[in-house]
Amino acid sequence: MDKIIETNSVNHIVNINERKSIVITGVKKIESFDNEEFLLNSNLGPILLKGENLEMIKLDTLEGNVSIKGKINSFQYLDSVEKGKESSIFNKLFK
Repeated sequence: MDKIIETNSVNHIVNINERKSIVITGVKKIESFDNEEFLLNSNLGPILLKGENLEMIKLDTLEGNVSIKGKINSFQYLDSVEKGKESSIFNKLFK
């Protein structure tokens, strides 16, 4: 399910509780989500959250806070891709 939700936020804090729930502040945009994966943009860059039975239980678009419950398997900050520097298979082959 692809959904885009934009928020206004300043601080960035991540709080994971026993791999059963996570609260993230400083979320600027939710790019996409389903019950196995959330792709978020935060003040510190893109975040990929993977797990099982993931469900957004609270979203505060004014503060940029997101609460998610479910079994959390991984939390990863992704490297930002600069405009004009996107890699394609041809760029990698002819490097």
